[in-house]
Amino acid sequence: MNVKKNKPTVTEPDIQLSYHQSTSDQLFEHLRDEIVNMAIEPGSIMSENKLAAKYGVSRTPVRETIAKLVALGFVEVRPQRGTFVSKLSISKIVEARFIREALEVAVVAHCAQHASDSLIATCESLIDKQRSAASQLNALGFQQLDDDFHQTLADFAQYKRAASLIQYEKAHMDRVRNLSLKEFGGQYDSVLEQHTAIIDALRARDPVAAREAMSSHLHLILQVLESVKTRHPAYFEDVE
Repeated sequence: MNVKKNKPTVTEPDIQLSYHQSTSDQLFEHLRDEIVNMAIEPGSIMSENKLAAKYGVSRTPVRETIAKLVALGFVEVRPQRGTFVSKLSISKIVEARFIREALEVAVVAHCAQHASDSLIATCESLIDKQRSAASQLNALGFQQLDDDFHQTLADFAQYKRAASLIQYEKAHMDRVRNLSLKEFGGQYDSVLEQHTAIIDALRARDPVAAREAMSSHLHLILQVLESVKTRHPAYFEDVE
């Protein structure tokens, strides 16, 4: 009697790789978004072999991608244990917010002193797109536009090292920011109001108001950090 064997199920990867961009760059962007969006949870194992098989690529771009994620603090390599998605650290988040405030308050004050009509128009366009993302409860898209808003200011100031430091430090905050948008009411409105205050200060060429608006904006994460920790203690490495 012949027994018909079932064909193995092949899971299609949830990313379509393009020939117009490097494989490692595409994997990095995809896996970073998966980590920030909590589709890959803190503490999860990151296996080079499994990722290579899942996305149909060699281990080389996977290794390059993991190295970039390690550099940003999203992933950590534990000797003789493996590679894991980093758990959230309250101390690192608080420190990252402190560093970002020191840098971004200075950046936005400089921008207010030298604001061009083009800078203001770009910021206004980004906040319009954020309103659209908020109306669709698109947390990841909203957060990306938030990053674009801050990056626009850093680029205008033309302090490249400051911009790089801001990018690195915000990585510690990204997942908490995403969770706060998804789980706590009023977060979209609060961010939009604060961005509007920053734009108003830019339009008025008022560096003092710009500094105050940015400082208030960057304190928002402290208001939700304890609540996120209470709801998701397993995501944190330093919960008693």
